Amino acid sequence: MLLIKSKFKIAKRLGAAIFEKTQSQKFALSEARSSANKKNSRGGRGGSDYGRQLLEKQRVRFTYGISERQLSNYAELAYEEADPSGALHKSLEMRADSAAYRAGLLPTRRAARQAVSHGHITINGKRTTVPSYRVRKGDVIGIREGSRQSPLFAGLLENKAENTRSIPSWLTVDLSLLQAAVVGEPSYNTVETGLDYPTVFEFYSR
Repeated sequence: MLLIKSKFKIAKRLGAAIFEKTQSQKFALSEARSSANKKNSRGGRGGSDYGRQLLEKQRVRFTYGISERQLSNYAELAYEEADPSGALHKSLEMRADSAAYRAGLLPTRRAARQAVSHGHITINGKRTTVPSYRVRKGDVIGIREGSRQSPLFAGLLENKAENTRSIPSWLTVDLSLLQAAVVGEPSYNTVETGLDYPTVFEFYSR
């Protein structure tokens, strides 16, 4: 599992959107103050192409909580496809941990990764402990019967009416059954994802 020492420091460098916990008004105000201070300070490093590419690569890596080797492998395979950005997005979104998070079964990707690693999540009724397992259209993601009382899922049913997270169109969710069905595939849109995959490919093609 990718260890993250300081989400606050990383989010200040890469952007609040990469972590759920930094998407807050308090963090936004802190960012605004930091930006103002930077504008008023002298000097500073220029925005080189390499720096821009590295920053975007890190944003993708920390958003999905994966290692450098994992992202590099995903990018290498995706680059062989007709639509590299779309292929990379599918590979990242359709990981078991990311799909469980997207379905609203877990509050964060980190929690989803932990749930999968500990065997709390099932795919088509079978327990999986591999967060990188790729789900496919027709698969059903569920919470293992013996894990439903785990603190990881505390309040999931009770708070379902308050859950305002948008579920992507490639998933359908039935919280009464604590499961989600994969009914399609995610499509890549720079505006919606907030991630610039072409810049990531620029980094790896150096």
